[in-house]
Amino acid sequence: MKKNEGQALITAIIFFLFISTTITLGVAKPVLHQLSISNDLVRSKNSYFLSESLSEDIVYRLKTDKQVGSSESLTLGSETATASVSDILGGKSIVATGNFSDSVRKVRTDLIMGSGVSFSYGVQVGDGGLNISNSATVEGNVFSNGPITGQNSNLIKGDVISAGPTGLIDGVQATSSAYAHTIRDSQIDKDAHYQVISGTTVGGVLYPNSPDQAVSPLPISDALIADWESVAAAGGTVTCSGGNYNISGSVTLGPKKIPCNLSIDGSDRLYLTGPLWVTGNIQFSNTSKVAVDESLSGRTVAIIADNPSNQTSSSKISASNSTEFQGAGANSYILLISQNKSAEQGGGTSAIDVNNSVFGKVLVYAGHGKIVISNTVNLKEVTAYRIEINNSAKVIYETGLANLLFTTGPSGGYTIDEWKETE
Repeated sequence: MKKNEGQALITAIIFFLFISTTITLGVAKPVLHQLSISNDLVRSKNSYFLSESLSEDIVYRLKTDKQVGSSESLTLGSETATASVSDILGGKSIVATGNFSDSVRKVRTDLIMGSGVSFSYGVQVGDGGLNISNSATVEGNVFSNGPITGQNSNLIKGDVISAGPTGLIDGVQATSSAYAHTIRDSQIDKDAHYQVISGTTVGGVLYPNSPDQAVSPLPISDALIADWESVAAAGGTVTCSGGNYNISGSVTLGPKKIPCNLSIDGSDRLYLTGPLWVTGNIQFSNTSKVAVDESLSGRTVAIIADNPSNQTSSSKISASNSTEFQGAGANSYILLISQNKSAEQGGGTSAIDVNNSVFGKVLVYAGHGKIVISNTVNLKEVTAYRIEINNSAKVIYETGLANLLFTTGPSGGYTIDEWKETE
């Protein structure tokens, strides 16, 4: 009997041990699995932090103009991340790889070299002032350091500001408010801020003895234009023929220096991949098309006419006869710049002439010269020392102009264009 009891006890103990072992293994297996997952996650995070740290270090050095090689590394503790730095169109691409205990994570960061410019008004004018006439329209605010004068059914859909102690608004119709030392013979739908007023209809409140508005510099400096010219020249110089460079067919160009006159007309197409510096005159005509290349989506590209040896009778731009300008994506424009200084020096030569159905994503700028716009032209923004708008021409300001990003320019530095984890 006792023998049977002993066997039963041993059997019970064995059964208990079997059950206990089974339960222990059943509990331990998911715990160990979870522990393995946790360790993998820790290793993965450490790899990610390694790659991200190296990427941020390289971005910082590029943005602060410090030396960066084509390959870089970073060691934290006993682990090391590596990165390759390569050139892409308009910037740099960084691929950083972190490897922590054989757990690999990669981060890619693309940077572009850009310079920002803000156009805060539909029309901004220097000391030469603005004249608007013959059914011409500006849809946006107008700011001038000189007089603003108008004739024959002009219309400004926004505020009108003529700054300084000699500020004058004369013969202008505006749908919003007016600010000038003197306002005369105008129609102002909202308020008038002035020292002297006469012959003017005001729909809002009169503010006599208002302080004169402060004059304001034009938004693009000569130094920035020179930077863009340097970038264009660094991209190489084209070969001219007989003092001209003619676009024929469909051409992709930029950044480039063109040491002669530039001409594009008819069915010719010019796609811009960087700024152009033309050391002569530029002519766009007869249904030609100029576009920002799709690779520069969201960017604005400058085309500059600047002959340093002749900025009075050369360095001019002409656009006419259904020329079309096209951006690439949102807030993308073509900026035409003339460095002609005839108007500023008292001459009568126009820096930029735009007429006869020119349209599209185009901005025109002549910080020292005169711009003349006429005959059913549609532009997005105009800035110059002096501006004349007439004969049904329209300037229609777009809000994105308050913060433009250009394709390239030493003054702008690198900005992050894209960041993502990659395989």
